[in-house]
Amino acid sequence: MFPASTGKRRFPRWGRMLLVPVLLAMISACHGQNPAARDGQAAVTRACESVTFEGSPFTVCHAEQGRHRIRLVDRNAEGVPMRDFPALEARLGSDWPRIAFAMNAGMFDQSGAPIGLYVEEGDETKPLNRREGPGNFHLLPNGVFWGDAKGWHVTETEAFAKDRPDFPDFATQSGPMLVIDGKLHPEFADNGVSQLVRNGVGVDKSGDAWFAISDAPVSFGRFARLFRDRLHCDNALFLDGAVSRLWDPPGGRRQAGLPIGPIVVVTQKE
Repeated sequence: MFPASTGKRRFPRWGRMLLVPVLLAMISACHGQNPAARDGQAAVTRACESVTFEGSPFTVCHAEQGRHRIRLVDRNAEGVPMRDFPALEARLGSDWPRIAFAMNAGMFDQSGAPIGLYVEEGDETKPLNRREGPGNFHLLPNGVFWGDAKGWHVTETEAFAKDRPDFPDFATQSGPMLVIDGKLHPEFADNGVSQLVRNGVGVDKSGDAWFAISDAPVSFGRFARLFRDRLHCDNALFLDGAVSRLWDPPGGRRQAGLPIGPIVVVTQKE
């Protein structure tokens, strides 16, 4: 016989025992799941991690030969600069679910177009820029991040012009160079007064590419040493400063901010 009703509905003890683990599982699914997994990214291994170097916080992303593909994207299907990460879904098509990370990929003009060499999927839309001028791009030497059938490379602009590859798959020119054949850019102070959020790319001796973005304002000198001394890149290139942004789907991070120009996208191969 059941006890008389007290006006309150209660689960039997056995029911409560079963309900607790079910509720815990539901909470975990809603709140503990990697946000990227809900966007179809569950099969993508995280390529980015937080590091501290000389007391400054950075996020470092590793593109590995054989595991990842690097591509540049700039305009949507209508030929208009995308200027942000959300437009990538339509642009990338079947590559969309395999994004390991993406970030801004070099300096641009007011319309969002690159101001230096730009090659996307073998198609050159902007020529190499060897002019002198103001701003970080013209803090010579600047350089080119590019890829071809032999691998990924960061090359100082004049060296690139002298021994230019015939068919690069992608290329983006920016500046200044951070590290040149193991040496820091000659114009950098050890820790100068100009401190901004910055991002860049370097290539190590094994041919892997390392991308980094500072998570707090940092000087050129410290940023360059990160690539040389921590990431062991003999050549590294500055991509941009105050507009720098990272999208790390497996890590659940997508930074919003000012409009950007070309975007480098790293996807995990099937």
